[in-house]
Amino acid sequence: MLDAKAQKTLDAWHRMVAARDLSAVESLCAPGAVFRSPVAHAPYEGAAMVAAFLQQAVLTFENFRYYRTFVGGPGDVVLEFSASVAGKDLRGIDMITFDGEGRIVVFEVMVRPASGLQALGAEMARRIAPLLAAKSP
Repeated sequence: MLDAKAQKTLDAWHRMVAARDLSAVESLCAPGAVFRSPVAHAPYEGAAMVAAFLQQAVLTFENFRYYRTFVGGPGDVVLEFSASVAGKDLRGIDMITFDGEGRIVVFEVMVRPASGLQALGAEMARRIAPLLAAKSP
């Protein structure tokens, strides 16, 4: 069973995704949150960076739908989804870990098949490149 604070955050997440408006998603994240992309080797760190990736992802996906939830403990959930990107169908999972305050500390995404993953990677790279360039020293 998911902890009540984590459940409250998860409920807020679902409302944001349904509205396709993640403008407040950073408020759901712990300051040191980490985003693990299905196409990047290294994780992206910090609540602002996690929020930026999630905000762009929700705009990239077409026909996005969560259809199964697996609770792994009081602070862990896996959300199974389907969507399409640039005409390529895909399925994936969001693995989310929450801290004791119910904030997101890890958001990891896995996607298949390779054609869907490639389409997602290309579109996210296009959308995120300006943000990453601005963060470079």
